[in-house]
Amino acid sequence: MKPLIAPLLPQSPSAELRLDLSNSLAARLGRRDFLKTALGGVSLLWMSGCTSPAVRSQSPEDKLALETQTRLIGDYASAYGTSWLKVEQVGLVTGLSGTGSDPGTTSSRAALISEMQIRGVPNPNQVLQSLNNSLVLVRAFIPPGAQKGDRFDVEVRLEPQSETTSLRNGWLMDARLIEIAILDGQIHDGHVWAHAQGPILVDPTAAGEQDRGLLTHGKIPGGGVVLKDRIMGLVLHHDQKSIRTTALIDQALNKRFHTYSHGIKQGVAKAKTDEYVELAVLPRYKNNLARYMRIVRSVALEESETARIQRLRILERQLLDPVSSSDAALKLEAIGTDAIKVLTKGLDSSDTEVRFYAAEALAYLDQPIAAKVLGDAARNEPVLRAWAFTALSSMDDSGAADALRDLLDMNSAEARYGAFRALTAMNDRDPLVRGENLGGQFSYHLIATTAPPMVHVTKSFRPEIVLFGPEQRFKVPFSLEAGNKIMIKCDQGDQVTISKFSTEEADQKRLVSLKLDEVIRAVVDLGGTYPDVVQMLQQARVQNALEGRFEVDALPDQTRLYDRLIDDISEKEKATARSKGFSVASPLGELFGRTTQSTSNDDAARSEERKKSPSTR
Repeated sequence: MKPLIAPLLPQSPSAELRLDLSNSLAARLGRRDFLKTALGGVSLLWMSGCTSPAVRSQSPEDKLALETQTRLIGDYASAYGTSWLKVEQVGLVTGLSGTGSDPGTTSSRAALISEMQIRGVPNPNQVLQSLNNSLVLVRAFIPPGAQKGDRFDVEVRLEPQSETTSLRNGWLMDARLIEIAILDGQIHDGHVWAHAQGPILVDPTAAGEQDRGLLTHGKIPGGGVVLKDRIMGLVLHHDQKSIRTTALIDQALNKRFHTYSHGIKQGVAKAKTDEYVELAVLPRYKNNLARYMRIVRSVALEESETARIQRLRILERQLLDPVSSSDAALKLEAIGTDAIKVLTKGLDSSDTEVRFYAAEALAYLDQPIAAKVLGDAARNEPVLRAWAFTALSSMDDSGAADALRDLLDMNSAEARYGAFRALTAMNDRDPLVRGENLGGQFSYHLIATTAPPMVHVTKSFRPEIVLFGPEQRFKVPFSLEAGNKIMIKCDQGDQVTISKFSTEEADQKRLVSLKLDEVIRAVVDLGGTYPDVVQMLQQARVQNALEGRFEVDALPDQTRLYDRLIDDISEKEKATARSKGFSVASPLGELFGRTTQSTSNDDAARSEERKKSPSTR
């Protein structure tokens, strides 16, 4: 089957493709130039006003020592399997209540009919003619390192010529998601990577012809399921290919990292050929694979004890300089336990940036001392919040969990929800955040908090509702809809009537209290889907019927900039310094999504890789 959808260049990484998620040398030089000129070579203040150490250039002796005595794995190999894999398919959406359309005679229709026949669907043409159904294009991106059974978001949209007016209340029937490749100018179907299905979440605020673009485009949070593991590894540079080198990489990485399989300790690396080393995903880095690959490539290939001691001294000086602190912390983290003493010194720095990068590296080394620094950063420095939460979630430490729990009581929506997601990533069986799968529809959580009440829903990552404040109640009067069959109403008093009207079954009714929890459970009990509940909550917000805030994807903003200012410069120079703020230099994973866009009403500011695969013969 060759659906008429946008082709995808194959996604296998190239041996020439390098992964270097830190600032480039040019960027670092630009940063130094800026500090030397705009900041005038005087002492710096960063964000909270702490005085930073003077910026120091690396001495020629330091550079020579590093270049001549220590070669890192990244000098020999590039990363493999670090791209997002685009998969797509034509699909069928049902349950549209007259807003669908007959797709007509198109190649997409022929492709869908062929798929339906394979699956044994009777009368596929008749199915497509129904105005309650619609042909759609399904697209998704499977993240690097995804394992069989992992879930991911799915996007559903219409063909440009489609006459379907709305996908609201629609359900995507099971679709096989495949990789599309262009070979010799021809579109070819690739492997089946995943399956996707589920209720489509359309923007709850969309209504009428003016919002057709919103009504005809939706998402299924967590609606895709990966069918096979995506492998990651290292591909040697063309001029470095040799059995000896891959064997040395295997040895170096397995000395530094290990994991467990069925209770048996084993290394993470396996040399497959003279050009390729396969890597297992280390659990501690499962939510930050970008950092994992950076650390892997920062491990020394061969290094004597004397050379390591010398390098530790150099890296210590670099760590304490905010300009080189991030890169030094990553290299120290790659060294492992021998570097803990050096990193701990960074925690005593008067510079916030130095303290943070040292604590971040210590967290991935699972050192409890990092928890307080990271917790304070998440609380007080919004620019560092996403990185702090991700680092804390990697730790197996009660202090890290306590630091996250404390943040659940903050007024900031992104701080509260960020802490919740980090706690879930740390241990999803923790009774505080475990919640329940409500009606098989979505993840549902009741979180006791001293902060004002808040309702949080997601449109990505997974279908999820979190009530910060289990005792929240509706405010009367209100009249709400949950999909096209369920009505929720209360004109006065303390009893809510929830009614379901359907032509396929007898009408049903539920009477519950004004407690938000009871109403949500009743709607699901009557067959309401996740998009139905989100629609109800959105309408309640518009009608001012919720006690607290209503938030959608209140994620920590990853685009905020440092604000480095100094004394004794003019206001104009200060404004220039602000406009040239620096973003966090550490790699960041996918715990908080691919983008930084958010529809949250939070008080904080919001912003919105085929060459041939390496041979494993």
